[in-house]
Amino acid sequence: MTPFTQHRGVALPLLRDNIDTDAIIPSREMRTVSRSGLAAGLFAPWRYLDPDARTLNPDFALNQAEYSGASILLAGDNFGCGSSREHAVWALMESGFRAIIAPSFATIFRNNALRNGVLTVALEQHDLDELVDWVTMDPAAHTIQLDLEACSIEFDSERDKKVFSVDPTARDMLLQGLDEIGLTEQSMDLVSRFEEQDQIRRPWVYLASD
Repeated sequence: MTPFTQHRGVALPLLRDNIDTDAIIPSREMRTVSRSGLAAGLFAPWRYLDPDARTLNPDFALNQAEYSGASILLAGDNFGCGSSREHAVWALMESGFRAIIAPSFATIFRNNALRNGVLTVALEQHDLDELVDWVTMDPAAHTIQLDLEACSIEFDSERDKKVFSVDPTARDMLLQGLDEIGLTEQSMDLVSRFEEQDQIRRPWVYLASD
């Protein structure tokens, strides 16, 4: 995965609470088991007036020119609730989103985002509102910078940076571009020592089967 250290980008506000994974990408849009070919289905229920004909809804922010190339999503409370659907993260990634800022996230979605290198930032509602006010004044010019090393958000030179917290293990994984397997591989010496000691304690476990 690509390490996440710092990222500056256009932020797109989608301030609805309880956006579930079926709204992020409906099951009818998941025609593949790969990570590609999903971008067109992102937020399909709201993005299109007619999902089958792909008639764009001009009132939906993702279709508006000022949010073109957005890479940071500003969302409502409990983002990513519903079923565990890794396609939801893949659709966001393929559409160019590197980070999501919201008051809270569904745990399963947050875990899926982490293992795919997408940063999720939980921010107090009043801080999020301040970001939204700043962004919507001039979306293309008023970009946001996320600094995972400093755990801060920079958005206006005349205002203080917003500070956020991230689980230390999750932060290390993102900074190094590691998934769970990559993280485990960093501790193979410990795994080998455990197996050596465990063979002494429980030799029957390691007997070869006929």
